[in-house]
Amino acid sequence: MKILVLNAGSSSHKSCLFDLSQGAEGAAPHPLWRAALDWTHQQGKVELSASGAGESIQQVLSITDKAEGIEAMVKTLVEGPTQVLGELAEIAAVGHRVVHGGRHYQQPVVVDDEVKATIQSLVPLAPAHNPANLQGIEAIAQSLGTIPQVAVFDTAFHSHMPEAAATYPGPYAWVEQGIRRYGFHGISHQYVAQRAADLMGQDLASLRLLTCHLGNGCSLAAVKNGVCVDTTMGFTPLDGLMMGSRSGSVDPGILIYLMRQEGYTADQLDTLLNKESGLKGLSGRSNDMRAVAEAMEQGDAQAKLAIEVFIHRLRREMGAMIASLGGLDGVVFTAGVGENSPLVWQQACEPFEFLGLRLKDELGRDEADQDVAAADSAVRVLVVHTQEEWAIAQACRSLL
Repeated sequence: MKILVLNAGSSSHKSCLFDLSQGAEGAAPHPLWRAALDWTHQQGKVELSASGAGESIQQVLSITDKAEGIEAMVKTLVEGPTQVLGELAEIAAVGHRVVHGGRHYQQPVVVDDEVKATIQSLVPLAPAHNPANLQGIEAIAQSLGTIPQVAVFDTAFHSHMPEAAATYPGPYAWVEQGIRRYGFHGISHQYVAQRAADLMGQDLASLRLLTCHLGNGCSLAAVKNGVCVDTTMGFTPLDGLMMGSRSGSVDPGILIYLMRQEGYTADQLDTLLNKESGLKGLSGRSNDMRAVAEAMEQGDAQAKLAIEVFIHRLRREMGAMIASLGGLDGVVFTAGVGENSPLVWQQACEPFEFLGLRLKDELGRDEADQDVAAADSAVRVLVVHTQEEWAIAQACRSLL
């Protein structure tokens, strides 16, 4: 059973093909084929990269239409040096990452007209993501016809949170309007929680895990007995932790102040909080933790402050998640920063030594998923490479 996975973003698309005929479980296998489209570097053109059959290609195409770009990307499955299929009909289904499912979807669903209409209705909640996800669905329909398509929602894993965790303390009218904590990165949190349980040799349904997705976007999830009971992102992905260029949680009074005293508009606040804050805003340099850490090592005071604030807020939110769990069996780090920064593992875990959590003396990134806790640690600390595409492929197989 061959399943194509498409993660369509606003300015870039990623895709891969898995062969699930062997019923693989556990660690994700290497995809048969992987490709990406990127419109960010050259105006009026798209950069296409693909790898498969031991070969790879990189092309710059004069394409601005996203559907046309996806069609060109899919063709590399059956044409050229990266060909891995005799014909596109070999693909059994296509799985899509859809960022926002609102309160409508708590599980993956087969896409039909009603599902597309619902995703469209949720665009105000994810204006940068849901339109691109819909565009990907329509483009696949043009390229592959009536092939089954499955939507896997980033919000679904968090949809079982207790109402006390999901409800904002505003007027009750917010509840009726659907203004609530939805949470994001759910596909990643669900995958790494299960992978951590496998590495620990225990049933996920018996564990209390704190999963830390730390990339350009950052979020935590409290996973108790296999269910998310709390998370840091909220109504939008702006809530919670300090991130690469997003502020995370700030006093809402700051926004009122900026509107009244500085004349900020809603659009200006949106740009300020989403694109000019976080590591980038405080350091004045970059949204990339590596670049900020390098500047800190060279004595840059702003970079040092940015990392200190990042760690402080991470620790504070980790403590909140542990309280929601009522205990802790394991911490899981994933995504770009979470998978590659021993500095973050060490500093994030340091305050929780009172729980019996201890890291190894020598810390280094391994290509494989690993346990970086000391042998006598009462809490395991796992570093897991997130595999959202594989999780989507598995969801397609389970559903179909």
